[in-house]
Amino acid sequence: MSSQSVLSLKGIKKTYNAGKPNEVKVLRGIDLELKEGEIVAMVAPSGAGKSTLLHIAGLLDTPDTGLVEIGGENFSRQSDRRRTRARREDVGFVYQFHHLLPEFSALENVMLPQLANGVSRTSAKARAFDILGRVGVAERADHRPADMSGGEQQRVAFCRALANAPRLLLADEPTGNLDPTTAEKVFTSLMELARETGLSALVATHNLELAARMDRQVKLEEGVLVTAD
Repeated sequence: MSSQSVLSLKGIKKTYNAGKPNEVKVLRGIDLELKEGEIVAMVAPSGAGKSTLLHIAGLLDTPDTGLVEIGGENFSRQSDRRRTRARREDVGFVYQFHHLLPEFSALENVMLPQLANGVSRTSAKARAFDILGRVGVAERADHRPADMSGGEQQRVAFCRALANAPRLLLADEPTGNLDPTTAEKVFTSLMELARETGLSALVATHNLELAARMDRQVKLEEGVLVTAD
């Protein structure tokens, strides 16, 4: 594993309704570093702030204080245009629900992020077929999401997240809607694809068994991250 830092969070704090009676201090000083090729499980109960932390790490939200660095670049004071480009090129997102576009096929869903990034249709189609094949759903390429199983939908969602070859994957309970057998298959596909590509990943999960199979675990407790036992 490389020693190069892909994601660095330093002193991240986030409060909602600051100064009001219903003030909620969600993040109270988060420090986290992900190395190249490292897959880290973030274990947290519902309402602990894991989605907020993932959104900040993925430049979808901004902290009240603290630094967010991706690939050594400090994004805390970057323009919206630069942050948008980084999200498109350097970060992939996977959520508990697949959020695939229902009117498009699996292949088209994986092509779209590439086309938005200026890739030719021919190249986008070839890469989409390749990634779908790696996770075992190439035969479903022409199917729309409604015609696929939950596990197939989520594997396509992984492929879409990785379409532009990001350096960082952020996953929020990616197997949370799946039965144990399907969750195992989807998780195995994710791990294999991440290892093949050298991807770094921060995966929020309730599943302690899956978390134990990642490189290391951290727990989000009362707004801070602690090393899991």
